[in-house]
Order: sequence, then C-alpha cells, then structure tokens
Amino acid sequence: MKLAVCVIVAMLVIPPALSAQGSLCRPTLAPRAAPPQVPDMDFNPVLPAAAFGAGQGPRVLLDEAHNNFHTVEGRYAPFVKILRRDGFIVEPLRSRFSGETLAPAKILVIANATADRNKDGDWTLPTPSAFAPEEIDALRRWVSNGGSLFLIADHMPFGGASADLAAAFGVLLTNGYATDATCGADEFLFQRSDKTLRDHPISRGRGARERIDSVRTFTGEAFRVIGPATPLLVLAPETVLLFPSEAWKFSDATPRMLAEGLWQGATLTRGRGRIAVFGEAAMFSAQVSGPQRRPMGMNVPAAAQNPQFLLNVMHWLAGLLPE
Repeated sequence: MKLAVCVIVAMLVIPPALSAQGSLCRPTLAPRAAPPQVPDMDFNPVLPAAAFGAGQGPRVLLDEAHNNFHTVEGRYAPFVKILRRDGFIVEPLRSRFSGETLAPAKILVIANATADRNKDGDWTLPTPSAFAPEEIDALRRWVSNGGSLFLIADHMPFGGASADLAAAFGVLLTNGYATDATCGADEFLFQRSDKTLRDHPISRGRGARERIDSVRTFTGEAFRVIGPATPLLVLAPETVLLFPSEAWKFSDATPRMLAEGLWQGATLTRGRGRIAVFGEAAMFSAQVSGPQRRPMGMNVPAAAQNPQFLLNVMHWLAGLLPE
C-alpha cells in the first residue's frame, strides 16, 4: 500500500507551469497565527441533551503514544470536554497499539501523530510512519473485530506519519496542504446546499436538532479511498494541494496538484468495524493564539455546527447512527 500512495501522488502532482491554476496560484498560505496555540477551555457550546448518562457511554482512547500534536490535556482538551459532556468515557492511550492495549476501547482516536524524526518541530521531508508494522496489524485486527477508528491526519508532516496506517484500510493520504486557486486561503466551508457536505447519517444526525448544514475546516490535506467508502466532505472545484519540502515554506516552485473531488472527510467499514477519516484536525478543536486570543476551530463563530458534527461522528462510530 505504501507504494500505491507514492505512485498515485506522483501521477497527480502538476508542475506549476503546467497547472490550470498556474496563473492564479501564488502561494501565500501561512500559519493563521504565531504560536503558541493553546486550548480554549472557556469554549462551552450549547448542545442537545447527552446521548449517554454521565460516564456511562462507550470507552474512547485518545492516542498519545505517537508524538501526537493533539492530546487529552493539550490542544484536544475541548474535544474531550464535549465528548465527556455527552457521556463518553475518554482516556489517553500512552502505550503502543496491541491487542491488549486496544481491548478496553470501543473507539480509538488518532489525532496528528508524528514520527520520532519530526516530533521536535523538524517538519521537513521525509515524514516517515509514526506506527510500527506490528501496531498497524494489531489495529487492523481490532477494527475487523468490531472496533471503531477515528483517524485524523492533517497537512504535512501529519499525513506522512499516518500514511502507512491509513493505507492498511485503503485510505491514500496526500501529505499536502489544501488551499484555493490563489494558494492563499486557509479555510474551507463544506455545505449541504452545494453538496460539498454530503448527505449521510452523520450529517443527518438523529433528528432536526442534530442536522448539519455546514462544516468549516482549516487548511488540512486531502485523500482518496480504494474500496468501499462514503464521502462526507468533498473538496470544491479549483481546490489546490501544495507539497512543500518543509512545513509552511512555499514558493512559486512548490509542487502542487488540482484537488477537485478529493475528500477531506469520509467513512468506511472494514469487517465488523467502522472508520471515520478526516484530513484536518483543528475543525474538532477549539484553540486560541496570541494576546488577542484569536479563535481557531470549533470556537470560530462561522464554525457553529462543528461541535454537533463532532458528536454526530462519535455517535456513528458508537453505533447510534446507521451504517
């Protein structure tokens, strides 16, 4: 599967001079704000009644064994707070994947793992796998036997770090940066009205109060799936992926590809298990940065439906929503 990822990406990358977007794409994409980005612990969205009694929901393990950029007490603290409000039991997993370590979980969340080579901010190529082959085998068996995987792999280096694991389920991550035709935009709005947000049990929810009409993401990457899968977030026409050799370092010579029709969110089933894959992580967080406490993620006013979307994803993984 690793070879397949490389071949497909190589076939799709378009040199700037040949790209249909060449006259528009002048890469100005940049980080939204200077670090540090810290969790917004004041974020407390209004949500419907909890799906489960307090501490009575499915057990969720959030991976912290692979140099993860998002953790229970770090950038994904608001993510964890929302899940616990809904009754989920959420704990960190700080051991490598095996049948024994995965056994207690109904849902495993992997959010922006990194390999040891890239863990200390050296976000340059190569971006090797964060997961050992035996861990990937253990995870495949766990999913096949009924476990649910929530895989979140953002722009480089995170897509590269999760590529081998994702490929084991037929998901081909690109390890690029998603942007628009100008190569400067850092947000995407997926809407039911233009079918970039697809109709799905997750977007329908369990009733009118849980129905999702729009979801906002923040840069991220894109992917395809080999085998049966259902798209949720489909990138719009004129979307571009940039492939720098160092994170956030772009120029007119940066390789790029047209990404229209690629996905930034999808679901699939393998064996008795369910998998939700997303190519962007901030959409499920709530962070602030700088003295102005600039919001990033679910706390952005224009991302008002993202918190319910997160719960709908979790309800699907937990089996509350149909396949």
